[in-house]
Amino acid sequence: MSEIVCLEISAVLWLIHVLVQGGVGNAAFPAGYLTTARDTQLNTENVYFGRATRALANYVENFVVFAALDLGLIVTNHGGGYGATLWILARAIYIPLYLSGVQYVRTIVWVISLVGLIMMWVRLAF
Repeated sequence: MSEIVCLEISAVLWLIHVLVQGGVGNAAFPAGYLTTARDTQLNTENVYFGRATRALANYVENFVVFAALDLGLIVTNHGGGYGATLWILARAIYIPLYLSGVQYVRTIVWVISLVGLIMMWVRLAF
């Protein structure tokens, strides 16, 4: 996949994370709670909401680096590598693994996404 396609897909993956977290949150909290300013924090025993929230936070943390590297590759015409594609595929697999609570495989998939970022950095730097 080209870097621009990977950037587009990364935005879709972000939207999926947000919709999953919102959907799980609507089931975990009283009706209408997520439409409020949430000045009063409610606790939930719903493990899926916690996982969806942490998965979204992890995605956003990693997306910042991915977007910077991807845009750098696009602007400098250093594209054509497989790092962005590897990152996208790993992050797409990561979502269901995190939500289902798979421990070791999830971490391996995250490391694979990190390898994709390193591949992008090397292609950009050299």
